[in-house]
Amino acid sequence: MESKTKNRESWLAAAFAALAEGGVDKVRVEVLAKALKVTKGSFYWHFRDRTDLMGALLDSWKLGRIAAIKEQTRLDGREPAQQLRDLLALYGGNKPRGMAIELAVRDWARRAPEAESVIAEVDRERLHSVAGLFVALGLPADQAFARAYLFYAFAFGQGLLAPGAAADRAEVVRAICADVLVPAAQPQS
Repeated sequence: MESKTKNRESWLAAAFAALAEGGVDKVRVEVLAKALKVTKGSFYWHFRDRTDLMGALLDSWKLGRIAAIKEQTRLDGREPAQQLRDLLALYGGNKPRGMAIELAVRDWARRAPEAESVIAEVDRERLHSVAGLFVALGLPADQAFARAYLFYAFAFGQGLLAPGAAADRAEVVRAICADVLVPAAQPQS
């Protein structure tokens, strides 16, 4: 094993990889050190203990998800309906690692209050941001929120289905769901 140290970001990247591969229980200092080909001493150079690492993992995930949804829903000249369709395609696209991390963090939140509060914060931001696109289409706030909720139920529900369950029809299913979820622009009164 090499004795050189890795930076904090290397440890977080390895922790995210372990999280995607096997969930929160797979994020272990010894396992990460072996994957990074360094001694455990490198870990303690950047983190007090595993709890500190897990907190940093949650913070990094939260900041990344909130920054991503703000960027993805920023009114940028595209039609809001097209932005919503693009966002559905992004969530339904071929990003198994991202979905694995999402599901692992959600599973973690079922057992740990600190993860549950992070999930709640990210979900609030996601729902608020996506509801904003529905409001830009002319929907009232309560309908916009309900559509945003359905939007995420569909987007993340896909990750709960067996891999490849509808792979041969994924594009058709996504297009039909987009037609149901994303109304044509309505004039604002």
